[in-house]
Amino acid sequence: MPHGSEQLLFELFVIFAAAKLAGEMFERISLPGVLGEILAGTVLGPYALAWVRPSDTISSVAEVGAIFVLFTAGLETSPGDLIRVGRKAILVAIAGVVLPFLLGFAYMKLRGDPSTEAIFVGAAMVATSVGITARVLSDLRVISSDTAKIILGAAVFDDILGMVLLALVAGLASGNGLEWLHLGVLLAEAAAFVLFMIFVAPRIFRRVHPKVEKLSTQDASLIVALAICLFLSWLSAKIGMAAIIGAFFAGLMFSDFAPRWNLPSRVRGITDFLAPYFFFSIGAQLNPRLFTGKVLLAAVVVSVLAIVSKVIGCGLPLLREGWLSVFRVGVGMMPRGEVALIVALVGLQSGIVTQSTYAIVVFMTALTTLTAPPILRILYRNETRGGENPTAAV
Repeated sequence: MPHGSEQLLFELFVIFAAAKLAGEMFERISLPGVLGEILAGTVLGPYALAWVRPSDTISSVAEVGAIFVLFTAGLETSPGDLIRVGRKAILVAIAGVVLPFLLGFAYMKLRGDPSTEAIFVGAAMVATSVGITARVLSDLRVISSDTAKIILGAAVFDDILGMVLLALVAGLASGNGLEWLHLGVLLAEAAAFVLFMIFVAPRIFRRVHPKVEKLSTQDASLIVALAICLFLSWLSAKIGMAAIIGAFFAGLMFSDFAPRWNLPSRVRGITDFLAPYFFFSIGAQLNPRLFTGKVLLAAVVVSVLAIVSKVIGCGLPLLREGWLSVFRVGVGMMPRGEVALIVALVGLQSGIVTQSTYAIVVFMTALTTLTAPPILRILYRNETRGGENPTAAV
């Protein structure tokens, strides 16, 4: 076996074993296993013990893991339920974009940072990493609850708005100004994709599903589902959205037939193998050595603002539904992830964002990612294993 292949297999083994072992330890002390998988990446990653330095191949495996986390979530979400909570999800997404951006921008300006740098920090505070929340809700068996559907729906619209902001900050970074026509085309493509996947694609599949059942290939339904998942993930990324959004909609297409074809349990086996690489990679991006003095203080303040702005911004549209729903949705939208890091990295590589500001964004991303899972477990502690308690539903 070539040396490169041996190294890759060993890295895959170490990451998987370490992530699952850490996850098991956290489960034993009543904390979400995903938290252990993330911290395993931080401890073993390049900025701490440096036992594992994720290669480009490992990063690609991690991205596929994120895709299957959202594909699994989509399989457990009915299109009709998503439409039913659509209005609330849109309000949650808009409020969850506006408030974090304003607070992040205002704080950085008060510190005396340039407007361009403040814009980058504000944009980084907008992005929600729904992969973290989806994993926790799935582990708790409450992903079919109304609040979970609002979170997933809001994350879709949040991704579109985040895409627009990313295009804006990329335009600022390039120094060539904003290409409004290009931005408008991206937004139109994303909106058309979302509407088609919610309202049209499930109806089309209801008509063609009998042909899938007649296929002679073993596990034909699973093969077709996986093929569509990968295609829509690619198409979503091609449009300019995150690939995980396409994966979520792929699951949505099959959700009505998923129990009949036993898709959730079969796909979950794939997800259980690939997802730890995604969460390990998130933890591996944290460099604790950057946080000293004023940088640490600013990072803590920005992180607190990031938490408060999402909880308040995303929760307030649901105030009439009760405080429990407010906090569940607010905390569910709280984790930041790869999009926040991409925004900061664009600024860093263009010379607009300094190393200290980049460290602030990384700290904010890590803290919001680590804080949300245990809080979600507390907020859903009274729910049954099979779904949400009707008295607590939205």
